[in-house]
Amino acid sequence: MTEIDYEDYTDYIMSTVTKLLSINSPTGYTDNAASFVLQEFTALDYEPFTTTKGGVLVCLGGKDDKNGVLLESHADTLGAMVCEIKGNGRLRVSPLGGLEPNNTEAENVHVITKFSGVYEGCFQLNDASVHVNGKYHEEKRAFDGMEVVLDEDVHNKADTEALGISVGDIVCFEPRTRMTKSGYIKSRFLDDKLSVAILLGYAKYLKEQKIVLERKLWVHVTVYEEVGHGGCASVPAGVTEAISVDMGCIGKTLTCTEKQVSICAKDSRGPYSYSVVKGLIEAAKHSGTDYAVDVYPFYGSDVEATLTAGADVRHGLIGAGVYASHGYERSHRDGVKNTLKLLTAYLG
Repeated sequence: MTEIDYEDYTDYIMSTVTKLLSINSPTGYTDNAASFVLQEFTALDYEPFTTTKGGVLVCLGGKDDKNGVLLESHADTLGAMVCEIKGNGRLRVSPLGGLEPNNTEAENVHVITKFSGVYEGCFQLNDASVHVNGKYHEEKRAFDGMEVVLDEDVHNKADTEALGISVGDIVCFEPRTRMTKSGYIKSRFLDDKLSVAILLGYAKYLKEQKIVLERKLWVHVTVYEEVGHGGCASVPAGVTEAISVDMGCIGKTLTCTEKQVSICAKDSRGPYSYSVVKGLIEAAKHSGTDYAVDVYPFYGSDVEATLTAGADVRHGLIGAGVYASHGYERSHRDGVKNTLKLLTAYLG
């Protein structure tokens, strides 16, 4: 496979992730994103299906069905849920996953009601006017001290309830996706929609190049990763190895950049399978893939949930380098391309 081929598939990935990022899918509200993924795999001439839990499972072919490989990525994102309609008509929220109030302040949101449509608003500090609140700079950013200000003419709890907004409604934060001329992609929720698009790009590559892998290969796009149980189910029979394709960490003490693929040797839940980590490194070296090996200090993945649920498999974790995780994240098309190259080298 030539370099220009990798660029073509990277173009497809970047186009696909932009579409997927535009679909709201916080944990617990993922049907639309799952439907998009299902349709994309179907358009590539595969036969995906939706699991009972709501994820997407698809076989990409391969020969050895007793030594199969499962690739896992997730389409669910961070978000919030209405937990109180306040006396002033504004909304107190409870986070879905590891959402940080510090970097969601002043972000536009959509409130998705159960029966009455969608309303817009903004997530603000209580008493958010600097010219009025003399303690604005001192106040801790926390969910109990912040609120969704609805872009509707509401002044009290009854006004908001009259719109059909109620406790349990979903709050989606605007992703603000941007592509730069220099190849960067900036957006909330690159974790892990970027990897979902990479796996779609890899599936496109296998189909178009008519490649039949030695081992049977499955892809599971999960929908509860952000709350810890996305990969707990739906491991196909014969799978002996599972690899989570998620974001690669960037930060102090780590070596990965946004232009590399990260191979995780260990995270907060323990080491990944030594043989898998070693094999990934060997494949990266042999293929000339730009990679880094790191230990993530605060991280857990789908594949660890798979093992926790009792699956008897070897496991690994790779992903394009993503900066500012769980915030306004940034990666680069070169990191995408290197992740794709590592998949083709390791599995091919």
